[in-house]
Amino acid sequence: MQIRPAAALTGALIGMSALFLPTATAQATGRTTHHHTVTVAHRGASAYAPENTLAAVDAADDLGIDWVENDVQRTRDGELIVMHDTTLNRTTDVEQIFPDRAPWKISDFTLDEIEKLDAGSWFGPEFQGETVPTLEEYMDRVSDNHQKLLLELKAPELYPGIERQTLRELRREGWLDHRHKRRLIVQSFSADSMRAVHRLRPDVKTGFLGTPAVADLPEYAEFSDQINPSYTTIDADYVSAVRSVDGAHGRPLEVYTWTVNDGPTAVSVAAMGVNGIITNKPDVIRDALDDAS
Repeated sequence: MQIRPAAALTGALIGMSALFLPTATAQATGRTTHHHTVTVAHRGASAYAPENTLAAVDAADDLGIDWVENDVQRTRDGELIVMHDTTLNRTTDVEQIFPDRAPWKISDFTLDEIEKLDAGSWFGPEFQGETVPTLEEYMDRVSDNHQKLLLELKAPELYPGIERQTLRELRREGWLDHRHKRRLIVQSFSADSMRAVHRLRPDVKTGFLGTPAVADLPEYAEFSDQINPSYTTIDADYVSAVRSVDGAHGRPLEVYTWTVNDGPTAVSVAAMGVNGIITNKPDVIRDALDDAS
């Protein structure tokens, strides 16, 4: 697959506080915004391109979206790839290529086998031949586009040691240096996984996916910088309670909520005080927030 030319590098480096303020100024990004709620492209701009592919990363970039979210898992031969489901059949042609390998778990396939799959045709014929990217390929594209990454460790209980392996890959790709750490958040539904990430690299920003009870927030704050719940589970009081607790780096816990795909809902949850909105339609959400501000 041909790699697009890197977008022009914009903006000067900002201070370490940017690790906790992921919305850069309009002057720094060249992209106009009138509010402080981050719009994150869920699995890339997944309403417009097949999720978790390089095409979805590029679609977000074409829309002027800085932040993308992805899901990381591990193949049978120990390689890290980007895919949401723990099985391959929903978003690839694995049933046709390997019909006798049900239930088509990622962990049952080697990287070489997965690279033979078409991960785009299910979404639309124009994406025929799109492949399942490795984490390395994905990070290269995010870097080329000068984007930022909300990286989810998907089902880490299936892949012992994936926290250390992912951090090792991020370090090898240069994403754990001073400049890149401001552009990275690692999250998971697994509290144990986020504890492990924080223990291994306490300088990396982390998020817990879920809606912990308010009474339990101090416990999560020991290893998290964000609490990232479904928008259907929160209200303004809950967001306020989260924001009143200092996270692992001594700053108020942030809230990135998911998955919001319409403008009125985005405006409503932004009014609750969330810091970020994760969405399949990042242009719709960004524009609604701009119009409301």
